[in-house]
Amino acid sequence: MTRTDSWSGRLVLMAAHCAGMVDLVALPVWVCTLIAHYGFDPQQAGALATLFLAGAVAASLVCAPRFNRLPGRPVAALGFGAAALAFFALSFTGDFATMALLHALGGAAAGSALSVTHGTIGRSAGPHRLFALVGLALGVFAVAFLGLTPRLVAATGGASLFKVFGSLMLVAAVLAAWAFPGPDAQPPVRETALSRLPAPVWFGIVGVSLMALNQAMLFSFVERIGVDRGFELASVHGVLLALGLVNLLPAPLAAWLETRVPARHAMRTGPLLQALIALVVTHSLAFGPYAVATALFAAVMIFTHTFAFGVLARLDPSGRAVAATPAMLMLGSAIGPVLGGTLVKASGYAALGYVAAGIAALGIFCFSRLHASPRLLGATA
Repeated sequence: MTRTDSWSGRLVLMAAHCAGMVDLVALPVWVCTLIAHYGFDPQQAGALATLFLAGAVAASLVCAPRFNRLPGRPVAALGFGAAALAFFALSFTGDFATMALLHALGGAAAGSALSVTHGTIGRSAGPHRLFALVGLALGVFAVAFLGLTPRLVAATGGASLFKVFGSLMLVAAVLAAWAFPGPDAQPPVRETALSRLPAPVWFGIVGVSLMALNQAMLFSFVERIGVDRGFELASVHGVLLALGLVNLLPAPLAAWLETRVPARHAMRTGPLLQALIALVVTHSLAFGPYAVATALFAAVMIFTHTFAFGVLARLDPSGRAVAATPAMLMLGSAIGPVLGGTLVKASGYAALGYVAAGIAALGIFCFSRLHASPRLLGATA
């Protein structure tokens, strides 16, 4: 069986992470395409993205507790394959009800595959560094996606976005069928049963979910904010490309700082930076502050989550907690687009910044509780 420390195993995990986490990169293009090319209002567009993410959450909640009993390669290959079919089908319809069903089915399929992907990373010898590696791959993917896809959609129409998504899922399915790796180590016997997770794990799960909520709530609308503020569309697309370039940095930086910065400090700082950036994006009428803040926004989530992933892997060696990564990320992400759309529709873009600040305060509280466990040893001291 392929191992996570082999080049083929790492290649497959990188591709699977990019496909399963496509929302982290694509949400602004996704929501903007649904509004501009399909005629949906912000609330409807946010709801469709939410249905994809809700499907992923439901699948992850089913798969994560059973991670140690699931065959990783078939689940990953079939999950990404089914998601590819859903996205290709989306490229042939503009009916809201049909698109809603396909978004939900595609999310459930991708969420299943992503659960076994993250569980496998968590059961590797170095989960923090391996998660940083797949995070770097996501950053490289973001540069290509944000550099090419908005222009492709503008030139050829909204259906091309779903063809891009379908192609990405298909590549991940083929690679998973070829060489999806198995976990490197068997968990301790006491961890294999469906026993209760340590209490600090739940604070970590909630903290990550709250950051994901903020990420999705604002990120879904950063392109529309720029356009509605009167910034040139080409300039807004340039900011998204810059965002992709910036996203190359946080994962390797988190890997380098693993033993140099206490995880609790990194994790508490993340929500605070999210809130500050959200307030700048939603309140700035000048292009410069908007551009800088938007370019940095996703990097904060990637950096902070790399530390959180490593801590949760140490707290729960069975891999079940990190196998629930799609659930903890996408539970927040699922609420984010529709919540953001509702706030924008009711109170305008400024409301996004104020709500983001309140959510960030809750996230800081949760992460402050995560390190309170003797099983972390010196990891977060």
